[in-house]
Amino acid sequence: MPRVKQRTEDLRERGLAGALAVLAEDGVAGLTTRAVAGRANASLPAIYEVFGDKAGIVREVFFHGFHLLADELAALPETPEPLDAVRELADAFRYFIVSNPVLAEIMFARPFADFDPTAEETKAGVRVRKIFTRRVRDAVDGGLLNGDPVDIALVLFVYAEGMAKAESAHRLGTRHSIDRRWRLGLNALLDGLR
Repeated sequence: MPRVKQRTEDLRERGLAGALAVLAEDGVAGLTTRAVAGRANASLPAIYEVFGDKAGIVREVFFHGFHLLADELAALPETPEPLDAVRELADAFRYFIVSNPVLAEIMFARPFADFDPTAEETKAGVRVRKIFTRRVRDAVDGGLLNGDPVDIALVLFVYAEGMAKAESAHRLGTRHSIDRRWRLGLNALLDGLR
């Protein structure tokens, strides 16, 4: 009798949940295929069958992170004032990175040598880029920012990512100082782009 395939959507979901749990508790260094199999209550061969290898697990986490981020940013309420909408977007992005530092590390820092996203995989962030660009374009179209919306959106994204990483690493001071420094930098950036 042929062996029943273990590849199921349920196992994929359990494997992803297992990987996220390992990352949350043990960080990047703790992520192994064996650890994910244990968390998913699955055999090591079954995990290999679903994900291929450790890079496949990381790839799944990578896509999951961008999906979560895009959903959170897309759920932001519309704001009639375009610059307020840009500020709210930066704040939501900040919150995502600070709340999910290991996931953000996988998405943006790529800490695994055996996972180097292909051009196709980097498209995972397209929805996020479109959200940033749309909000920035509204501010440009309203005459509140001056420049190419795609360029400004990228600068805003990189600013927010860098500040959030610094905040996660406790390099921005106390809670009161962090908020003040965030606002100072974001306002300076937006003022410079007027």
